[in-house]
Amino acid sequence: MTIIDNIKQRPGLKKLALYLLMPKNQARPRKWVQWFVNPFKHKKGKGSLIRRRTRIDVLPFNTFILGRYSTIEDFATVNNGMGAVIIGDHTRIGIGNVVIGPVRIGDNVILAQNIVLSGLNHGYTDPNVPIALQPCSVAEIVVEDDCWIGANSVITAGVTIGRHSVVAGGSVVTKNVPPYTVVAGNPARPIRQYQPATGTWEKI
Repeated sequence: MTIIDNIKQRPGLKKLALYLLMPKNQARPRKWVQWFVNPFKHKKGKGSLIRRRTRIDVLPFNTFILGRYSTIEDFATVNNGMGAVIIGDHTRIGIGNVVIGPVRIGDNVILAQNIVLSGLNHGYTDPNVPIALQPCSVAEIVVEDDCWIGANSVITAGVTIGRHSVVAGGSVVTKNVPPYTVVAGNPARPIRQYQPATGTWEKI
């Protein structure tokens, strides 16, 4: 059992560790974590870039990886508090995006502007307890290689976007998207799919 596993299984120790890592009721880590822990714990690939006006709320107990020659643009937020955030090579996380782990994004992916990918859901089933105090659930979002996610889209927990697929702007994706498929709408549905036999993208 690792030290982190030991802390997670002991409520008192876990509470103390979280207090030391970030202020109460906050998602952003303390400055000492940002300056002296995260640079040694998390991985940034060669040529990768995180813009100055980006909010990187990453903590040392979950993974954060930014691949080679990938960029996280200004005003984006990345949070790994509930699960790992892994971003592949040559991928762009656009202006104003929100990425809440667990999320795994492949290589050569384009995320346009103001997109939300959240692998986290708040519990709500007990009407006698405020939603903010109910347990959270997580399910990994996967965006495979070569995808393009249009501006103002929302990808919900547990969804996989298949390789070389397109999510049209403003879509809300609640179900898996097959590879080589274009989806649009709320909830998103397939509207085109690549047909290898004809070499064309055909309407569905």
